[in-house]
Amino acid sequence: MVEKKAVDAISGWMPVPEGRLVAHSPGRRGAWHWYEDHARGTGELAWHFAAPWGGGELAHQLGRDHDTGKGACAWQDGLIEEATTGRKIRRPAHHAAGAFLFAQAARQHPVLTPFAGVIEGHHTGLSAWSELSVRLKSLMRDPTEANEAISRVAEVMPEILDNTCPAVPDWLDPRNKTSVEMLVRMTYSAVVDADRLDTASHFRPGPPPQPDVSMPELWERYETRRQEALAERRRLKEPSWLDKLREDVYQEALDTAAGEPGVYRLHLPTGAGKTFTGGGFALRHAALHGLRRIIVAVPFISITEQNAAVYRKLLNPEHGPQTVLEHHSAVNFEASARRAARPSSAPGGTRRDQKRARSNRWAKLAAENWDAPFIVTTTVRLIESLFGNSPSATRRLHRISNSVIVLDEVQALPDTLLTPILSGLRELVEHYGVTLILSSATQPELAALNPWQTGLPQRDIVANPAPLFQQLRRVRYDWRTGSEVTLKGIATEAATHDQALVVVNGTKDASHVHKIWLGDRDENPSTLHLSTRMTGGHRREAIHAAKQRLGAGLDTLLVSTSLIEAGVDLDFPRGYRARSLPESEQQAAGRINREGRRPTEDSIMTVFEPTDGLQPQVIYNRCGIAAASRRFGKGLANPDDVDTLRSYYQHRYRLQAGRSSTDPNGATGEAIEALREKLDYPETARRMRMIDNEHSVAVVVIRPQLDQHDRQVAQDAIEQLRSGVPSPETYRTLQDHMASIPQREMDTAINAGDAAEIAGDLYEWTGPYHPQRGIEPAL
Repeated sequence: MVEKKAVDAISGWMPVPEGRLVAHSPGRRGAWHWYEDHARGTGELAWHFAAPWGGGELAHQLGRDHDTGKGACAWQDGLIEEATTGRKIRRPAHHAAGAFLFAQAARQHPVLTPFAGVIEGHHTGLSAWSELSVRLKSLMRDPTEANEAISRVAEVMPEILDNTCPAVPDWLDPRNKTSVEMLVRMTYSAVVDADRLDTASHFRPGPPPQPDVSMPELWERYETRRQEALAERRRLKEPSWLDKLREDVYQEALDTAAGEPGVYRLHLPTGAGKTFTGGGFALRHAALHGLRRIIVAVPFISITEQNAAVYRKLLNPEHGPQTVLEHHSAVNFEASARRAARPSSAPGGTRRDQKRARSNRWAKLAAENWDAPFIVTTTVRLIESLFGNSPSATRRLHRISNSVIVLDEVQALPDTLLTPILSGLRELVEHYGVTLILSSATQPELAALNPWQTGLPQRDIVANPAPLFQQLRRVRYDWRTGSEVTLKGIATEAATHDQALVVVNGTKDASHVHKIWLGDRDENPSTLHLSTRMTGGHRREAIHAAKQRLGAGLDTLLVSTSLIEAGVDLDFPRGYRARSLPESEQQAAGRINREGRRPTEDSIMTVFEPTDGLQPQVIYNRCGIAAASRRFGKGLANPDDVDTLRSYYQHRYRLQAGRSSTDPNGATGEAIEALREKLDYPETARRMRMIDNEHSVAVVVIRPQLDQHDRQVAQDAIEQLRSGVPSPETYRTLQDHMASIPQREMDTAINAGDAAEIAGDLYEWTGPYHPQRGIEPAL
């Protein structure tokens, strides 16, 4: 051991007394983070997180022992020297000793042995059991280094030697491998979040501001403000038949909310008020059953922005911590950590690497953990939380227990992942106190798939939705096919109308249509564009502009990708939709004559097949296209035919169920479920990645159109991420400034100097940004 007192005197920090162990370098107050304080604090917090599902004792022991490897002399000396000299010191890994200690205790109950992976991967991610078991056997053969660390930690924490085997939840069946797999995930989440929070509290003392509100109070606030909004609307305008229908639906949902936790379906046609009804049901159900959180997951970022705005207005307090958290961005901090650890031969490289490593440490501590009572997120983030294996993705998973999950636009779940998604959701419902709401105007027949075929009842929030679809049929479909149908022809025809919506299958097609409308002009306020190549704030401005122009009766042409289809509240008299799947076509039609103010015969939705546009079989499920082609189209059923939709979904799933993952027509993810049974966490995470068609990389854009204040706030947040001490609020600040582009375009942009690294795999876009279209597609 180095001479601690002499070294510590250099820094002016309190010296480390003989016999004491440290877990982290001194924080702002100059005090070391003593090992036993961190270990016990993490264990107690992990117990608190895991207790709701009966895993408190297991999580406590794993949390208490997760840093046992830090007891090694080499690790202690390295941290002290690094903290006091400022030089980056390579310290030995500290995950093996705790994993070995737990594996020894787990000999009494072999089903627990894989939980050693919680400790082994608390910084790097959950490993595959096939690899972890090999490493554990190696440790058993030669435990010399592990025993050194264990014996030194035992001097300050003798309880680690009790060698007791923690209890598992009484519902766990060791023969059910996917149940074991999910319990490992949940326990890992509890321990990782506890570790990060205890560490952050050392470096940033003082509790973070949290909303001090119970779920019954939240429900009461929601209903009071909703009633006030309705009263104001009635004051300004006489209620219509549609207003009464929506209120009847809402009241029926509140009655159903008294039912027992489980799986519920909210099957309502577009325009029937799913957002308000789903929120009201979820809040009242949570208040009645003592649930602690609402998580609304939607398929597109545009809907998180719109829905979050609705819920913020109804739920956020006038002052103090906000109740509604909007979360849709993700940064891979583990990738950044690996880059930061690489030695640099460039002049000054060591200093830059140290700065990046410090920034990355804070970035990981500040990663989003869903510590709020009402979450609005994307389906991608929810599935990433359920099936990822990295610490930053997984740390929020335990927050899902004892919550209501609203899966909005559930039809957008990818067929190729349905088996593991449904299996995982069933675990949450049966063992983790979750109530699941499946919300859509086009309800898929999920009970036709294996994980939900038996023993999992689904109850309808609105008992008989079929008549509602008849009452709310507000468009007439027109089908357009043939070699003469082109994007240019459709764009030209749409421009003959004062107000029209065109929905296409990709960002290149959207850009093409918008350019046709603009002609020689750079901008035109009457021609609007919407895609994820625009930042969140830019998209919101475009939607607001369209709504304002439509309401004022001004000329309005809007071209959009499919992101407009799920819940964006616009009301056009005329619409065009490039051929896709029937659920998508029906969702697009929901933006036409939305409020029912025009005759149905005059409200036309044209479904067209452009010969020069992106074809549906390229981006949509092929089995879905095959099943749809037999049922929907000219001379066949329309996309809003409920009975035909039910038949279509059943046929679509039959075409895929049981197929291997190599089948070009896809499958429903049976091969991934087999990986889960093998406890192969990295490969499961890789295969479960949900990427929205061509979009995969988030970039931060500070638009030239922003005012000086907004530009400065965004720039400050970027700088905090690069070199400061960010918090979850830092990422939330940047969400308004994030757009998405394909990975291949990002690689090109980095090489061209059009993108600069911020943190992890998050980059700032410094290249061209069109004032209406955002980041232009590559040619």
